[in-house]
Amino acid sequence: MHICCGPCSITTLKTLLAQGFEVTGLFYNPNIHPLMEYVKRRDGCIQVAEKLGIKVIVKDGEYDPQKWFRAVAHRENNRCFHCYAMRMERTAQIARKGGFDYFTTTLLYSKHQKHDEIAALGRDLETEKTKFLYHDFREGWKEGIDVSKEWGIYRQQYCGCLYSENERYKKELGD
Repeated sequence: MHICCGPCSITTLKTLLAQGFEVTGLFYNPNIHPLMEYVKRRDGCIQVAEKLGIKVIVKDGEYDPQKWFRAVAHRENNRCFHCYAMRMERTAQIARKGGFDYFTTTLLYSKHQKHDEIAALGRDLETEKTKFLYHDFREGWKEGIDVSKEWGIYRQQYCGCLYSENERYKKELGD
């Protein structure tokens, strides 16, 4: 399962574990900016994984925001799709190479993400041997927030990229 951050992984993991899945997480997020934000989210992911007893593949060596910026440059109005695609393609690739039966993403948890685009992209990336596991994890939205606060997991205030950070905090600039 691709994991974007700790809070988004709590109820997604709990749901899959309750359904009997053996889950391995993947932290691959070259979109997160700046570097220390990436580190905080990575560490939150690891904390949740330890609490729930799952393995996590962390791709720190592939943290390459320049690659991400190149992927979304001149596509800012559709940047989310390209961001989803970059992360989902890598997730599907690792799942196939690792012999996993399924792959999915915590992006399906957030009420702020483009759910239908993520689900369609996942279906497009599945193969006969490695299927996309669709689940509308938004049903666990409130619980995920509550548990992340209770566990003291770092909670970010924007999606992750420079654009979303600017959109979130632009009011700080005044007129």
